Amino acid sequence: MKKNHNGFSLIELLIVVVIIGIIAAIAIPNLLASRRSANEGSAVSAMRTLHGAQMTYGATYGGGNYAGATTMTVAALTELGTPGLVDSVLASGNKSGYVFVGIRVDRTSTAPAQFGFSAIPTTDTGVTATGTRRFGVATDGVLKADNTTGSQYTDIAAISNAAALQN
Repeated sequence: MKKNHNGFSLIELLIVVVIIGIIAAIAIPNLLASRRSANEGSAVSAMRTLHGAQMTYGATYGGGNYAGATTMTVAALTELGTPGLVDSVLASGNKSGYVFVGIRVDRTSTAPAQFGFSAIPTTDTGVTATGTRRFGVATDGVLKADNTTGSQYTDIAAISNAAALQN
């Protein structure tokens, strides 16, 4: 009598599972790195959007002053979201794995108004890290970045003194 062998043996199935595991071990770190890179690209784009929105706000709504508070908070983002200068997601202060805050310095008789924005990753360590750099932009429009991910820039001078973003 002849036996009919339809299907796979246990060894063949184990070999396929091991091959899939090896491919996953190679692909997953690259996928996570791509996600972090995409989050950083989104943060850079959002910083540019915030700068443009803040300039528009100062010229149209602010009477020479900018949106926000005199301390680093999400107030500037909320104020920019109210007239529709930024979308509701960015106005909330959290977008694409980054936390955004803004600051303003009101104009005086001797100095013009100034503003700044800062962004840090929501998770900065481990496999689930959403980014590896913090970003900042001030009134001059030069995007700044460094590898300090645990804290926001504290004021406009800190943003201005940071190194310009290098791609």
